[in-house]
Amino acid sequence: MTFLDKFSGFSLVDVAAVVAFLCLWVSTNYIIENAPKHRQSMTQIMATFRREWMRVMVTRDPRIVDTAVLGFLRQGSTFFASTTLLVIGGGLAMLGNTEQLSGVAEDFALQNTSPFVWEVKILMVIAIISNAFLKFVWAHRLFGYCAVLMASVPNKEDDPNAYPMAAKTAEICTTASRSFNRGLRSLYFALAGLAWLIDPIALLAAATLSFLVLYRREFKSRSRDILLADMAKKPIEGLT
Repeated sequence: MTFLDKFSGFSLVDVAAVVAFLCLWVSTNYIIENAPKHRQSMTQIMATFRREWMRVMVTRDPRIVDTAVLGFLRQGSTFFASTTLLVIGGGLAMLGNTEQLSGVAEDFALQNTSPFVWEVKILMVIAIISNAFLKFVWAHRLFGYCAVLMASVPNKEDDPNAYPMAAKTAEICTTASRSFNRGLRSLYFALAGLAWLIDPIALLAAATLSFLVLYRREFKSRSRDILLADMAKKPIEGLT
């Protein structure tokens, strides 16, 4: 049996489901990060608040709060990077026991699955989690850059370099948060990718569900309503 013959275990439905899965994953990132101004996502709204944070930071002395917040952001990226690395190790360990695990898969699958097909499905999930790991690592590094930039922002409001430096810091912080959020969305779709172990229809259903959940949290959530509400004209229920 040649290497290409091993892929005979995949049907056209599998291929279509994987393509649709990848399209939903890419589309989710694009829709969230490039939403129009009249219908901004939570990610875009929070980017505005980060810029305002850095603007206010110029006149805040000492900057204990700013340091604490940035430290919390770095800890979050560190936690998720460490967690995804452990998951990748666990996934690679599973590849060495595909024959034993194939029996478990067959309990859920609609047809018998060869060890090679089982390995490819696991590798897809590992690849997505690896992408998340790289995003978290890059976010952690950018937050480190942000810390250095924060320290270089002058405390004097009348300093000509104060607000330009604060603006640069805000953009680096926003870029770091964008990478962090992409990593989180990758984890959502990695969980959806596990549904392929059942069948391609389950993969498509899980990917669609992940897309809808992420879309709702970015565009239809209560937290978004709170951020956008004009507190003077439209009080948020439960806060009045």
